[in-house]
Amino acid sequence: MGVTTMPFEVCISQKQIATRVCELGKQISSDYNGKVVHLVCVLKGAYTFLADLARSIDSPVTVDFLAVSSYGRGKTRSEGVRVTKDLDLLLEGKDVIVVEDIVDSGMTLSFLLPLLQSRHPASLKTAALLSKRSRRQVEVKIDYIGFEVPDRFVVGYGLDYDQEYRQLSYVAAMD
Repeated sequence: MGVTTMPFEVCISQKQIATRVCELGKQISSDYNGKVVHLVCVLKGAYTFLADLARSIDSPVTVDFLAVSSYGRGKTRSEGVRVTKDLDLLLEGKDVIVVEDIVDSGMTLSFLLPLLQSRHPASLKTAALLSKRSRRQVEVKIDYIGFEVPDRFVVGYGLDYDQEYRQLSYVAAMD
């Protein structure tokens, strides 16, 4: 499993990511102005983004993790979305931000947002490191977007190809 075994083109550098995540953290801190922000990480891909985002928010932060399945092995989308690991904490009365690695079709968020809203949070917003608008099948609102990306398969900074390449400190397109 070496990085050199696959052809990569760096799309977003480590420095660009760090700068943008810091900007998002400042925006969230301003929007919540000292309130406790409850970040819900959509596993596995968003864990790196969540960690850096949480550290960049000046308001108090709590975190929880949710896992969903919408992809099979490799690049092929499976039918539907399902929860494979539910939250450990209640959302009722909390200011919640769902943290995603990438929003492409919109199917995952269109499934998750009504589910989480039914748990009566005080507010519910979304943050995504990447948005791939050209692939959108269902329109979903993303309140905090790191970067818009073209319709290419990307890996790194938590995003994977067949569970590999999550450890890259940048986002790269695979040929």
